[in-house]
Amino acid sequence: MPADPGALAYIGVGSNLDGPEGQVRLAIAELGLLPASRLLAVSPLYLTSPLGPVDQPDFVNAVAVLATRLVPRALLAALQGIEQVHGRRPDGRRWGPRPLDLDILLLGEALIEEPGLKVPHPEMAYRAFVLVPLADIAPVELHIPGLGALADLLAACPRDGIRPLEAPPACEDPASLAESRLSRRQGRPQDRIPSAAIH
Repeated sequence: MPADPGALAYIGVGSNLDGPEGQVRLAIAELGLLPASRLLAVSPLYLTSPLGPVDQPDFVNAVAVLATRLVPRALLAALQGIEQVHGRRPDGRRWGPRPLDLDILLLGEALIEEPGLKVPHPEMAYRAFVLVPLADIAPVELHIPGLGALADLLAACPRDGIRPLEAPPACEDPASLAESRLSRRQGRPQDRIPSAAIH
């Protein structure tokens, strides 16, 4: 009997501090190292205008898709662990600058309404910096639970303030950097995901 590949989790990735492009590329590599998960595809990177306060740098955004057997809360905790390693600290600002932001956009067909965890992401239908990179890697017929067809949402969403980011020259492999970085995190609680968190 073939192994269960898990649910498809689409993850929004964004940064506008401390070398945003490098933060995003490294975080994507770290997603590929999550337990019980496999990185399947990554969108191109986009440079986007910030929401909310304008006195902050532009963001670099992308979307990655994982096949994961982590339960939703365990996946959320793993993403928050990566954010913390990148220097993310809660400051109470909803749309403030940040070194890294990881959001669960979709998790299979799940509809989740819990404190601190809402899937699909409740604001993704209005965000070009989510929909445009999502459309780069998702099936054209993708239906977003509770929101509708991705194609329809994309057609209705203004695309002001988003533009492709050119690929940089070849440099050190982000996956190697991620391996090195994660090796320094051994023993942290968010790295020790219990078997009960995997289905």
